[in-house]
This record gives sequence, C-alpha cells and structure tokens, in this order.
Amino acid sequence: MNINLTGKTALVTGGNSGIGQAIALLLAQAGADLALTYFSNPSEQTVTAIRSLGRNSMALRMDATNSEEVNRVVSELAKGLNGHIDILINNAGYLVGRVPIGEMSDEHWHRVIDVNLNSVFYCTRAALPYMNTGWGRIVNMSSLAAHNGGGPGAVAYAAAKAALLGFTRGLAKELAPKGVTVNAVAPGLILGTPLHETFNTEEGRRAAIATIPLKRGGMPNDVAGTVLFLVSGLAGFITGEVTGVNGGAWFK
Repeated sequence: MNINLTGKTALVTGGNSGIGQAIALLLAQAGADLALTYFSNPSEQTVTAIRSLGRNSMALRMDATNSEEVNRVVSELAKGLNGHIDILINNAGYLVGRVPIGEMSDEHWHRVIDVNLNSVFYCTRAALPYMNTGWGRIVNMSSLAAHNGGGPGAVAYAAAKAALLGFTRGLAKELAPKGVTVNAVAPGLILGTPLHETFNTEEGRRAAIATIPLKRGGMPNDVAGTVLFLVSGLAGFITGEVTGVNGGAWFK
C-alpha cells in the first residue's frame, strides 16, 4: 500500500538539514505540501527540491526558543498552507554541548532545555489553532538518550529528551478527542547529521556501531520512514507511543 498524503499540509521545524530535511522530502514525495523552519541553515535547496516534486513549499527562519517569534512565524507559514496544518513534526533540537553536571552553568542547562523541550511546547501551542480539520498528526523528535542517559556530558540533553516522552503521552490524551494523534520517535546513532558530525568523533562512532546488533549507524531516511508511517492513515490507531530507531541498540 502506497502512503498518499495528497491534500495534507505539514510543518517541519529544523527542516533544512539532517533528519528534518529527510522527513520533509519524504512527506513531499508522498504528496504533502511543506512549510519548514530553520535557524542556522538558510539554504533554499530543500524548498527547491520539494517544489520540483510539484508540491507547495516555503521556509522561514525561526528561533524556536522564542515564543513570540514562534507564534509569528507559525502563523505566517500556516497562511501559506491554506490556513491549516495537518501534520506537525517537532524536529528542531540540538545537543548544544557536552558538559558534565559538576561543571555545568545555569545558562547551559537552561539553553539545552530551551532548545530541546521548551521549543516543542512553543511550536505545538502555536500550531494547534491551525490543526482545525478534525484530523491531525504530531510527531516529536526525542532520542535514544531519553532511555539510556546519552553519552558523556549529555545529562541535560537526555533530561530534555526524556521530558518529551511525558509531553507526548499527555498531549496524546488531550488531543485524541480532536482526531489528532501524538507520537514520538527516539533515534539512536544517525549518521549524516550535524549532531554526530559536531559532537562525536570517528572513534566514538565506530565504538557505537560495534554495540548495534545491525552493525551500522542509521541514516536520516531511516528516521524519515518511521515518521512517514506515523503520520499516515496506517497509524491512525497509534497515539502516545515512542518508536525507537536504533538498529537494536536498545529495547523496551
């Protein structure tokens, strides 16, 4: 069965690179129109690729940790999506830095929580008024770190990503009467992304792959395929769930 999202609209935060870009392109290939946000990557490449598929697409810069800016940008993007958002992918997030708790400043802690947790709250709250058709999908990007605590210096990141799981489950109950499902995806080692290119070494990646039963790192499309399933009609009776994409590195 082919997944057909023709007539659906989607907003992907952090959609200009890595996992977000892969998700945006796959949703567009399935027929959805796309709005993207970015913070540090202003490339038009993703929008151009989506438009080449015959889909409507636009991208705006947004600081997802600024609630007023989120409200403004999401409202502007929703207008470009015919006034409604069917699918919200809360993908924006970042490790920020590896800092042990004993050396961590208040500023670093709050920055990590802002980028990875508060941003999801802001974006979800801003998008909900436009999820107004009686059908909707929200997918939050968590991490394997939410389950296993993450690598060295990642306590703040692991805490934020774990909090997203509670947010996902609570929101799933709240939005179910409106026909909106809410799920989370928890990727493990995903290569070809800014996070692992910036905060991991080649030696670290090899060591991580050695612990993965499938003996390879994931790629952005591995995550995108999972997201595509969760936003499709095939997953209409799935909500409040967390799906791991980690090659068998961690089991429930």
